[in-house]
Amino acid sequence: QVQLVESGGGLVQPGGSLRLSCVASGRIFSINAMGWYRQAPGKERELVAGITGGGSTNYADSVKGRFTVSRDMVQNTVSLQMNSLKFEDTAVYYCNADIRSLASSSRYYNYWGQGTQVTVSS
Repeated sequence: QVQLVESGGGLVQPGGSLRLSCVASGRIFSINAMGWYRQAPGKERELVAGITGGGSTNYADSVKGRFTVSRDMVQNTVSLQMNSLKFEDTAVYYCNADIRSLASSSRYYNYWGQGTQVTVSS
């Protein structure tokens, strides 16, 4: 069984920083792209940042220059460093990854974490 578990959310003041981490565990054969999405109340889930197996990154325009995504291919982790946080960054943040498991190594399946709350408030 493959699962993604996030950590690092919390309450922070505007202008502050948080670091989210996500670890993929289970019978993993390989991981391709990993990334972070977020969903604010009343809004659709949106891509925040992604990183490919080759290390290429992409970001939502709203977070460029403030957020940095990184991954550790050995530890099967992806992190999101969030700086200069704004009120509008408040959301549940979800880890996402394309993973080939040992049970089905012929193709990638998309997995989601359970989400971690980030609240930016004064």
